[in-house]
Amino acid sequence: MADGSTQGMTHDRFTGARTVFDGHLASGQDIGASFCATLEGETVVDLWGGFADAEKTRAWERDTIVNVYSTTKTMTALTALLVADRGDLDFDAPVAKYWPEFAANGKAGVKVSHLMAHSAGLSGWKEPITNDDLYDWEKATSLLAAQAPYWEPGTAPGYHALTQGYLVGEVIRRITGRSLGTVFREEIAEPLGADFHIGLPASEDARVAHLIPPPPGAAIADGPGQSELQANMSNNPGIDVMATRTRGWRGAEIPAAGGTGNARSVAEIHAILANGGVARGKRFLSEAGCRKALELQIEGTDLILGGPARFGLGFGLAGGAVPLPNPNSMFWGGYGGSLVIIDMDARTTFAYAMNKMAGTTTGDMRAFALAMAMWSGLGG
Repeated sequence: MADGSTQGMTHDRFTGARTVFDGHLASGQDIGASFCATLEGETVVDLWGGFADAEKTRAWERDTIVNVYSTTKTMTALTALLVADRGDLDFDAPVAKYWPEFAANGKAGVKVSHLMAHSAGLSGWKEPITNDDLYDWEKATSLLAAQAPYWEPGTAPGYHALTQGYLVGEVIRRITGRSLGTVFREEIAEPLGADFHIGLPASEDARVAHLIPPPPGAAIADGPGQSELQANMSNNPGIDVMATRTRGWRGAEIPAAGGTGNARSVAEIHAILANGGVARGKRFLSEAGCRKALELQIEGTDLILGGPARFGLGFGLAGGAVPLPNPNSMFWGGYGGSLVIIDMDARTTFAYAMNKMAGTTTGDMRAFALAMAMWSGLGG
């Protein structure tokens, strides 16, 4: 349908989620969006609607995809968990075991777990870089390998907004001989038939919704009184939402921020973690390998985000910035509002992806209102 109305399905007990979703489109809080939930490995809500552009000339279709910024990090983390579950990656090992050049400038003791938990002290590049440099894997990773940490690794969390994907991705590349996007595609997305891409083929460009930047004054770089560290993360390079409409951004592997997908793909991929390693009848990880993600690595005030953080291996954990009803839960969100919640106790995942951006890095009330409607349906 071309009128932008809500499409899709909800199981009866979760019709409250559809009511919330409809309300966001009707009020203009959303221009175009998708929301999906899985329970016990079954997709129980799958909604999409609105428009794929600000001008409302393209309906948001079932197969519309969009850049989800840092929700991409959860796919990078899942890929690392998969490689570790096979015995090829030890999170407690020094990064330099796999990537010898990384030992430079006092980083010989930095562990892979520090990269996963945003505590490696490498929240940004010390050398000035441009947006185009983000498309140059060798340059982006070599600069990080050469520089000294901004703070003592392992002592504090500080959100590695763009750098985390290059750091974890290079470790995966050194171990497997394949780029992170390739491992993710071959080992996770393709076996599941999931429409999420870290490095989008040009053939899929026509399906991509246009992100609509946050209102003036609400972007990441507009926060008042930024510290030197925060300013470095925000401005080197500056985050240009319009870059997500270019072939350069979409085609590059930017594993912390450049992923393209929709709520269905995010929720159905993370059903792997919510269901003890199995999705669509296939085993991807052991249950213990999934639960590694819940192991608290660091907590405290995040030096970049400025709020309370509790990081496991690649995910935010319950008790941090986001209230979650069950203890064995984790989440992460993307700049503008995308969000995924994975609840291992309820064996459920919720995911939200949209194009109208808010000035947030870890989800906003649109996603939480949908999650609350789901928890209500679950009896939580």
